[in-house]
Amino acid sequence: MAITVNLPSVLAAHAGGARTIEATGRTLGEAVADVATRYPALGPRLRDAQGKPYPFVNFYLNDQDVRFRGGFAAPVQDGDEVTVIPAIAGG
Repeated sequence: MAITVNLPSVLAAHAGGARTIEATGRTLGEAVADVATRYPALGPRLRDAQGKPYPFVNFYLNDQDVRFRGGFAAPVQDGDEVTVIPAIAGG
């Protein structure tokens, strides 16, 4: 099952410069684990050491915030798009 993962340029740098990558899995968590395995430098920026999402990294599944769809337990299907948006702080 192929899911498209869209990365901002700050994270794409950890995926060989790719802004769009393919992932597989039945849930968002499995898809993120697949990406983390194939891009080891990107994995720690998407989830913590226990495999849970960081509160400051937002995931959108087909333009819907996954926090309202079960988080990493949200089911994904072939053709779905995941957009990753890390929070930016500054002042």
